[in-house]
Amino acid sequence: MKKRDRIQRYSAPERINHWIVALCFMFAALSGLGFFFPSLNWLMNVLGTPQLARLLHPFVGVVMFVAFLRMFFRYWQHNLPDREDLIWAKNIHKIALNEEVGDTGRYNFGQKCVFWAAIFSLLLLLASGIVIWRPWFADAFAIPVIRLALVVHSVSAVALIIVIMVHIYAALWVKGTITAMVEGWVPAAWAEKHHPRWYRAVREQQSRPTQQEKRP
Repeated sequence: MKKRDRIQRYSAPERINHWIVALCFMFAALSGLGFFFPSLNWLMNVLGTPQLARLLHPFVGVVMFVAFLRMFFRYWQHNLPDREDLIWAKNIHKIALNEEVGDTGRYNFGQKCVFWAAIFSLLLLLASGIVIWRPWFADAFAIPVIRLALVVHSVSAVALIIVIMVHIYAALWVKGTITAMVEGWVPAAWAEKHHPRWYRAVREQQSRPTQQEKRP
């Protein structure tokens, strides 16, 4: 593919950051399900042994939160709602048929919802996780507070798992999305079709002369 026919969507550091979050999520989610459901205790072996899983689970969660926080500061401006999101939401039936509507920027309304739902769930998971984290912090809180934190942690974990499942499904549904996060590049035609406003912004930036070209 010629350089002109492709556009960089994610840099190498962005892709590494994303896969760190994905890997941590997998370990935290599987071990967490093992804690919650006795019939799934065997899932705790994903972190070695059940005993090791209880030790490592909260640390993996903290790493995931910190890595996602880097993503948050990098992408939050692209995920702010705008008028085009209303058009996208009103035509969700067309989206389900793999049609594109509206003048979408870097992320569409569905991606924005996933982004904000993920950060909200992670904030709740971090706050509740600190309360129930033995032996480091749990002793500083009353039993009723710990019980409430357990409920919040469990509900937030289920919510995040659902959000990530939607994210994975959407990435598989829209051909080219996985390639963007693996290789970093997308075909220009893909960008123009799925994210036309972002495509125009990238092309406009590419057409601007560099500082070296401006020099006489």
